[in-house]
Amino acid sequence: MYVTSGDDHDVTSPGALAPGRAARRRAARRAARRTAAVVLAGVLGALVLALLAGRFAARGTGELRVPAAGTTTVLRTVVFTALAVHLGELAGRRLAGPGARPRDWSLYAALAGAAGAAGQIAVLASVSDIDLVTAYGTRDGRLLLLMANGFLAAAACIGLRRPGLAPLPLLLVIGAEAQRAHPEQYTPLIGAALTFVHLPASALWTGGLLYALRVMALRRADRRAALDVLGRYARFALWPLVLLALTGTASALRKLPPDVVLDSAYGRLLLLKLALVAAVCALALTARHRMRRGRLDAQLPARVELALLAVVTVVSAVLTVVPDPHWVSTRLGIR
Repeated sequence: MYVTSGDDHDVTSPGALAPGRAARRRAARRAARRTAAVVLAGVLGALVLALLAGRFAARGTGELRVPAAGTTTVLRTVVFTALAVHLGELAGRRLAGPGARPRDWSLYAALAGAAGAAGQIAVLASVSDIDLVTAYGTRDGRLLLLMANGFLAAAACIGLRRPGLAPLPLLLVIGAEAQRAHPEQYTPLIGAALTFVHLPASALWTGGLLYALRVMALRRADRRAALDVLGRYARFALWPLVLLALTGTASALRKLPPDVVLDSAYGRLLLLKLALVAAVCALALTARHRMRRGRLDAQLPARVELALLAVVTVVSAVLTVVPDPHWVSTRLGIR
């Protein structure tokens, strides 16, 4: 008979472990802690970037400062991260195959996502100088409330031991966020449709890698088993990457006028995001090359890839709160 512990530990039989097996367990725990440390460093660095990136990107552009942009970016980063963790685990369980699996973080992610959405309602009420009841009646307030309730419904699915139903309320969250991210008057439905595909693809890429690395840390003692997990993830991640490239390119072409790529906060941040994504792809190729050679250190570039993906998540959140670049293009045209 086998039992599992509450933390990121392997499936273990009762009784004392053999010395060699105990050493492997300790090594697996150290690897799990290293992965967690890389993720934490990426998240903390990303949050600092969230508070500073928008302000520096807008320097010299003449764009108006968005109220509570830093706070909103942090809260939106929480929402994006919650989706990544939750969707990544849903996909990761199918990719992990037989063997030890880490403790699920989906419940905590869903609750954090609900808090992030609810926090944005409070920010909306504060910057608009209205009470919460009035904020709920606005377009953004209604969509944020739908997002918060969607996350809570996903958490309820987990609490009721029906995690397979969680994607349904998460689709509502993604749909509401897609509409919130595109309130502009020009082709809003196209923008919302692109985001509806782009957001879950990004979440699956990032969250799937996080889950794969956590599984690898537990199965480190068996090199073949650990590398098989990374291999299955690498094959799966190709499809989110293709969707991200297609939808990201289409979104950039429709939203960013070419004459303000360097003269708007949106354009500068988009260039930063593209550079980060290029670095992430290079790291993914490095990990894949090492994996094909049977090298367990393939997880080292994968960890750095995950940290950079955390930064990409924050830059994506900042992009949703900076001013519309068409204003800069119009101003330059008047000149």
